[in-house]
Parts: sequence; C-alpha cells; structure tokens
Amino acid sequence: MSDTPSCPFGYGAAPATTAATTAEHPHGAQLDFSGDMSYGDYLGLDALLSAQHPRSPHHDEMLFIVQHQTSELWMKLMLHELRAAIAAVAADQLGSAFKMLARVSRIMEQLVHAWDVLATMTPPEYSAIRPYLARSSGFQSYQYRCIEFLLGNKQAELLKPHAHRPELLAQVDAAWRAPSLYDESLRLLARRGLPVPASHTERDWTQPYVASPEVEAAWLVAYRAPQQHWELYQLGEELTDLEDAFRLWRFRHLTTVQRIIGDKRGTGGTSGVGYLRQMLDVVLFPEIWTLRTAL
Repeated sequence: MSDTPSCPFGYGAAPATTAATTAEHPHGAQLDFSGDMSYGDYLGLDALLSAQHPRSPHHDEMLFIVQHQTSELWMKLMLHELRAAIAAVAADQLGSAFKMLARVSRIMEQLVHAWDVLATMTPPEYSAIRPYLARSSGFQSYQYRCIEFLLGNKQAELLKPHAHRPELLAQVDAAWRAPSLYDESLRLLARRGLPVPASHTERDWTQPYVASPEVEAAWLVAYRAPQQHWELYQLGEELTDLEDAFRLWRFRHLTTVQRIIGDKRGTGGTSGVGYLRQMLDVVLFPEIWTLRTAL
C-alpha cells in the first residue's frame, strides 16, 4: 500500500496510472500530463479563472467579483438539485428527493458563510468601486430569481429585470409558471390520502401561495403520527431545514449590506436594506411553521 495520502481529487496523491508516466514525483505522483486530460482541462479552469475583469483600479474589487461569481456557481448547483428534487417529489421518489433537498440546504449554508468574506470589505473600500458597477446588482440575478420562484415566492413583476435577455427570461418564466417545491409537496400529501384541499393542489401556479388552515391540518396528520406517515413527516423536516437555511442567508445578506453601505439605495434601484428587511418576512412554507404551535 502506498504511503502517499489520498483525497477525493488527488491533491498531493498519486493518480491512477495513465499514458503519461515519463516523469514522476519521488512518491509516485505523475508530473507529465502531455497528451492527457488534466485537472484544469476537466474543470475548464482557463475559462473560469480568466472570467474576473475588474473595472476599477482598486484592490478590493477582486473580492467583490469572486464573491458573486462563486455564489452564482453555488446557485447553479442549487438549481440543478432543486429541479431534480421537485421532479422526484412529483414522481413519489422521496428517497432521492431527501438527498437532494439535504444537499440544497448545505449549499445554502455555503452561501451564508460567503457573506463572512464579503463583510471584510469596509464602507470606503466599497464606495471606491461602486461607481464602476453602474446599475448592475444581485437583484438582477436570473438564477436567484429561479430559486425564489421554485421555492414558491412568485411575483410577476420580478420577470421584468430579465426582459432584455429573452433566453434568460424564458428560464425565469418557466420557473414562475411551474409548481413550486411546496406545491408538489402538497400534491404528494393529497396522493397519500391526507386532506389537502383541491384549491391547493390544482391552481394557477403563477400566483403567490396563500396559507390555509386545511393545509396545516393535513400536515398535522403526518406530524401527529410520524411512524405511520414517516416519509411525509421527513419531507416536512427537510422543508424546514431548507427554509431555515434560506432565512439565515437573507439575514446575513441584510447585515452585510447594512455594514457596508448603511441605508443607501442599492445599485439596482431597490431601497437596499429596506428591501432586504422586507424579504425577511417572506415565509415559503407557512404551514410547516404554524403547525408547531398546534402540536
């Protein structure tokens, strides 16, 4: 057995033997990758690491760019998992859905901690680069808008910031028109025999969700007999974990923005901290939270 430590992507470890073995590290690590696919080739690092183009002469702009680019990469993965989880719930494949939803919650935790890095930017440092941002803003992120819509926060007016890019608008519009994760969860409860009203299983999916005492009563059936309705009970807790993580992300976003720009308006035209504070009041899966009082 080799004394060389291993890790998932071979950092510091000897990779599997390939055609390129003409040069080797004393511990057996391959050094010549001519003719082979390398780590950088597989990950497309040339394109990824050349995508940072600061527009100002200020040192701190690189932090601002990398922070938001990495967040968009995490959101790309989140959408990949979230769409698959919704499809799995719709197909009664809850084992797969639970794994994907747990992963979405962990991704959200990564996004929460990303604010810790951005918070090292001081108000004067941000003020120096802000003029170079023009009207660009995270409010315009089409991936974030898709996430909001897939989680049920449907607002038709939020399609407008993407109207200038028809190919992106099509993706956001599709998320707006589709049943959300919570919609599909309620349809699942109904298929399992729980008393979810038809008003919440067949409706106009583009409309904002409206909480219902009848839906809370249906969830309570599962929560009062978890052994009998174990999968539905677990689904409820996966939704709780996800919204809990999302709330933390929103709160950390608010505090970071307030720390850096105070009460100034956002570059995208929002009220800044005021808008973010309003978003803290948005509840995605309301009956999952209110049922706890009744237990």
